[in-house]
Amino acid sequence: MTALSGLIEWGIDLIISGIAYLGYGGIVLFMALESACIPIPSEVIMPLSGYLAWKRTLDFVGVTLAGSLGSMLGSLAAYYAGLKLGRPFIVKYGKYILMGEKDLERAEKWFARYGGKATFIARMLPVVRTFISLPAGIGRMEIRTFTLYSFVGSIPWCALMAWLGYILGDSWRVIFDVYGHYVDYAIIAIIAAIVVYYLYLRRRKAAKRAE
Repeated sequence: MTALSGLIEWGIDLIISGIAYLGYGGIVLFMALESACIPIPSEVIMPLSGYLAWKRTLDFVGVTLAGSLGSMLGSLAAYYAGLKLGRPFIVKYGKYILMGEKDLERAEKWFARYGGKATFIARMLPVVRTFISLPAGIGRMEIRTFTLYSFVGSIPWCALMAWLGYILGDSWRVIFDVYGHYVDYAIIAIIAAIVVYYLYLRRRKAAKRAE
């Protein structure tokens, strides 16, 4: 085992111990850190939480809401970082939290393309979901709208990750250990399918109106 893999394993064990000890409070804490751009994978936090729901240590709905609340709180921290510190500071020091300039640029493109709705959409996507709060703060998005979109948009992601942990039971860690990247791709595919279906329905409705 390399030093890096050993450090990663130690971090995962720390998350497991924290959630097992603190329960819902641990979920809120770790998901807040993840959404505040601290490199803690939600692919560990929420499947573990779903596993604890499977064991009936925690409640599935409570797990989902705790994860969504933590995501919202962490997003607010990142929002205010973007608002108060500005883009140059984040670009310069983002590397210390494993956030490159390309990550910020990707989030900025999302925000420029979709406006405030980018917060809602991005909270359901891997990678972008973590960094979208920064351009929202830099762009001075209305705080109440941002908070609402951030919380509601986090629910599907948290519910799906927790559900995977729930159905896998004792094998929940396979999500992160083996299939982490595939989970990300699956989420993207699901969201893309929803968007395509939504656009199809809009075009169909417009065609009926034109008749």
